[in-house]
Amino acid sequence: MAEPTNIRIFDTTLRDGEQSPGASLNHSEKIEIARQLEQLGVDIIEAGFPITSQGDFEAVKAIGKDLAQTTVCGLARCVDRDIERAAEALRSAYKPRIHVFCATSKIHLDHKFKKPFEQIVEMSIKGVEKAKSYVDDVEFSPEDGSRTSIEDLVTITQAVIDAGATTINIPDTVGYAVPDEYGAIFRELRERIPAIDELGIVLSSHCHNDLGLAVANSLAAVQNGAKQIECTVNGIGERAGNAALEELVMAMTTRADIYENYKTSINTREIYKSSRMVSNLTGLSVQRNKAVIGQNAFAHESGIHQDGMLKHRDTYEIMDPRDIGVPESKLVLGKHSGRHALSDRIKEMGYTIEGETLQRVYDDFKQLADRKKDVYDEDIEALLDIRLGEGRKLWELRFLRVTAGTDETAMAFVELVDSAGVEQKDTAHGDGPIDAVFSAIQKITGVLVKLEEYVTRAVTGGKDAMGETSVRINHHGRKVRGRGVSTDVIEAAARAYLSAINRIKTMDEVKATGE
Repeated sequence: MAEPTNIRIFDTTLRDGEQSPGASLNHSEKIEIARQLEQLGVDIIEAGFPITSQGDFEAVKAIGKDLAQTTVCGLARCVDRDIERAAEALRSAYKPRIHVFCATSKIHLDHKFKKPFEQIVEMSIKGVEKAKSYVDDVEFSPEDGSRTSIEDLVTITQAVIDAGATTINIPDTVGYAVPDEYGAIFRELRERIPAIDELGIVLSSHCHNDLGLAVANSLAAVQNGAKQIECTVNGIGERAGNAALEELVMAMTTRADIYENYKTSINTREIYKSSRMVSNLTGLSVQRNKAVIGQNAFAHESGIHQDGMLKHRDTYEIMDPRDIGVPESKLVLGKHSGRHALSDRIKEMGYTIEGETLQRVYDDFKQLADRKKDVYDEDIEALLDIRLGEGRKLWELRFLRVTAGTDETAMAFVELVDSAGVEQKDTAHGDGPIDAVFSAIQKITGVLVKLEEYVTRAVTGGKDAMGETSVRINHHGRKVRGRGVSTDVIEAAARAYLSAINRIKTMDEVKATGE
């Protein structure tokens, strides 16, 4: 029997995934996710789009220098300055790749570029050649490829292969394709361009989920010759998201009878850990009934299902939760647990914090342990989320008091301390305690914002559960999120609001100083 074909997993959580509405990751958070993706076993990480921001540039640069096993990729349009910026970011990377793209569908040419197809081919050739002058590993994508005529796809694919591209990605950019149609594109490209198989050119799929077909389309591409799948953890991404990494991998693993000729390098036992980290750090919750990693994926409420499960697990479960790393038991820490025990648990959860950050998380942990009997994994994740997400902490909550009632206007007294250690206090009234707290924080910091989203949830169960609050605020058109946790939901809200304001102040300082 022939050796199974290795299907490369190209993870774009840090690029396409971060473009999800409401998702935003700072430098430390991106590094943590990238390290976990390497542990997960992904072959390529698309770490960002360097030309778009200094933050993306620095993330691609840092991740490329940090990861020795995984290829790190930077995205660029077929424009000189984009490619030069990507190359600069990847200069010190162990395994660099530049991914260039150019729109090719008629609707994009007519309404976005307003250029003839021949000119697009010329731009694409020049883009690939320029990228190739910096790195050996160059990927090309004809944007909106699934809505591009097959004749044009054949023409541009042949041209960029001749120019030096080693991976050709066919994006279903707007999630319009269906499996038979999408798979046929790959089959016909291989039939009409013999060089693809002769030279070992890798065909790649990149599917969006607008019609709920991203995973099905990706698998159809594999069955028709694609050797790389572009996807994201939890399926996050623009609009309805991308093909979900965990669904793709577990579909091939669980249905090995169908996909026996294919394999991936993914360590499935790292899936659950990766999913939790991405959800916590992006602030994008996983729906309860999400395939593979949703809270209900291995839950059974129906009496008939429960009876079947008790008799034989395979009656109603096609996957063993342990195969994706769902823990059978969770380590419970308490106020007598030491820093070493906490540090070990944090490492088991996939994080690599140390030094001052570890000490601050430990201090937070001890304070929390004094307020609740048991501290669970979810509590620790919440503490890590806050510390990794805070960036430079310009304002810190020192004290909070709120008075409210059915027959009186809510009032909040807030005391903050700035980065220089100076305490500032103020009071404010509002339509309820949360509004009063937010108003007091705005008065002290001088940052006036509009609250666009406010979500609060229990992180763990029980009457002493940690409450997590997530907010999104708008500051002169710039949308920023913040999160806070506490056993007191009003305090959690204050911390979330202050976290978002700290992000705004930090971005303003960076903009002013260039640091």
